[in-house]
Amino acid sequence: MNNIVNLTLDGKKVQAEKGENLIDVAKENGIEIPTLCYFKEIHPTLGTCRICTVKLNGRHTTGCTTKVADGMEIEINTPELIDNRTAIIEMLYAEGNHFCPSCEKSGNCVMQNLGYDMGLTYTRYPHVFSKKLVDFSPKRMIMETNRCILCKRCVEEIKTKDGKSVFSFVGRGVKTRVQIDYEQEEKLSEAEAIRAMDLCPVGAILVKGKANELPFGDRKFDLIGKDVLTKLHKGVTAPKHDEKFIVGTTSLAGCFGCHMSLLDIDTDLLDMLEIVEFNKSPITDIKNFSKRCHVGLIEGGCANSHNVHVLEDFRKNCDILIGFGECAIMGGVPAMRNFVPLEECLEESYLNGITSELGANIIPAHEDIPKLLNNVYPANEVVKIDYYIPGCPPNAQHIWKVVKSILTGEEIPIEHDEFKYD
Repeated sequence: MNNIVNLTLDGKKVQAEKGENLIDVAKENGIEIPTLCYFKEIHPTLGTCRICTVKLNGRHTTGCTTKVADGMEIEINTPELIDNRTAIIEMLYAEGNHFCPSCEKSGNCVMQNLGYDMGLTYTRYPHVFSKKLVDFSPKRMIMETNRCILCKRCVEEIKTKDGKSVFSFVGRGVKTRVQIDYEQEEKLSEAEAIRAMDLCPVGAILVKGKANELPFGDRKFDLIGKDVLTKLHKGVTAPKHDEKFIVGTTSLAGCFGCHMSLLDIDTDLLDMLEIVEFNKSPITDIKNFSKRCHVGLIEGGCANSHNVHVLEDFRKNCDILIGFGECAIMGGVPAMRNFVPLEECLEESYLNGITSELGANIIPAHEDIPKLLNNVYPANEVVKIDYYIPGCPPNAQHIWKVVKSILTGEEIPIEHDEFKYD
């Protein structure tokens, strides 16, 4: 009996064995269908993440649940489907609390690498910053619900030797989370616990004392992935031949590391200074705008009223605004206070904390001190940001290539090892 079928993938006619999974058939023919939940050993396949959505004979369906049959016409990489996948990843970042620079799985995270491959620099959705459970109670594991994407891999695949489930879903709707059965978890060997951690496509399952120890550059996805082409539109009017592009920079709620990375452009700074003049910037120590800027670079998020004022001033005085660094784009480390009420933060810092100064346990409230916002916000949730450069801090060459691309209108490739969130 002939089990070979004919089908079409993005206009390419291919042959495959009847009943083979579409994800595998596409990969065998040089077409990658991204997925988070798909795991070849899990049957039936999960179909939970929806990132592998394709069009089968004109109808949307999940690629991982599709078994190939004769005459199928499948669309995989249309602009609509690519945007749909990108939107799902953006929603996962916005709804979860994903801080790549502080995540143990950074560099080995499947979702992070999909973001790299998609050229994802920010999320179009506002960040939720919801407070979620971090469960340290199990004997060997930590369940970091902030990072969980509910892919169901662990629920279906991790069992004890007597077939009992270790993980399960609890709650409903937006309150759904993965819970560990403490009694069953104790039955797992160390190797089985590590397998559960490796099975998780993000950093939700951690084994105590067994965090990934590979250095930057040697992690799973550091050198495996696609380079990104900066498809930036020329958004500024070139100055006259005897003038330069005017650039302003500022640092809001952050560590100033992005400006240090900017200086790490090293000798390329000489090339930059041939076409660029810095105006209001810590680099020049110019406090106020003396000229309108073609480009403004924003480091850091908005934690207080002064940050908001400075950011609005930059938006008013710059033709193009670029958010660069984790804090400006995702809130970064300062945004970790969003999970604790502001009043509780202040009381812990000034009233309940240890101080070396007698009688200093008061909350400062002078009129000259900027008022703290209830949350720390990414820059694009306060004003319109035109372009984004992710990283903590961004690679110096990435910064220079984006700025150069915007100023000159030239499309410049960003190499995979330059495009990082951590």
